[in-house]
Amino acid sequence: MAPVTKRSSSSYVVVRRRAINTQLQNAIYHWARVACQHDAVSKTKYAGLFVAREGHRHARALRSVADRLLKVACVLLKNQMIFDFPTYELAA
Repeated sequence: MAPVTKRSSSSYVVVRRRAINTQLQNAIYHWARVACQHDAVSKTKYAGLFVAREGHRHARALRSVADRLLKVACVLLKNQMIFDFPTYELAA
């Protein structure tokens, strides 16, 4: 979901990646958006990126939340674990 930066010697342009599955992109976007509203860890990460420290825009902050959620999902799949909320909250 990360944007692609095209650079030349004097300028650069940031464009959307076209090679992503649109349904998967929408699912990840809404997963991150809802997580920012209902999950305390995601809400804190989003607030830290968007509001306070980093000063990123909304889309960039959501991509960071989505990246973290995907990392958690990959670790759960790799270790063949079931999501456990108290453990997740301590580990994140």
